[in-house]
Amino acid sequence: MYQLIDFTEMGDSRGALVALEGGVHIPFDLKRVFYVYGTKGDVPRGCHANRKTKFVLVSVNGSCTVTVKDGVNDVDIVLDNPTKGLFLDKMVWKEMHHFSDNAVLLVLCSEPYDKHEYVFDYDEYLMEIRNESNL
Repeated sequence: MYQLIDFTEMGDSRGALVALEGGVHIPFDLKRVFYVYGTKGDVPRGCHANRKTKFVLVSVNGSCTVTVKDGVNDVDIVLDNPTKGLFLDKMVWKEMHHFSDNAVLLVLCSEPYDKHEYVFDYDEYLMEIRNESNL
């Protein structure tokens, strides 16, 4: 469902750097990258699952909470460190919320954007994962 990933930080008196490579530090080849910023703290983002895409979320600045659901378990994970990533497998429901004023959430994706692979209705999501587990 999810896994926290520790990234190696390099730095000296000039500052810090985290380098990420798909297939090395990220458990898939990168096909898309985007970032979320300027989100008001009480406004939720995400609120969907993806049929094909896997993600790694990194709070490169500030913090946010990610609620991860698999139809049975709900887990809240606080992202507040640019050396930590949150891997989310496909067909995991995700909701990002409680963004700090300065939050920048970097999102690394295994697939290019395809609007048809998104599941925005939670009841539909539950039905799909139950059908998938009965195959």
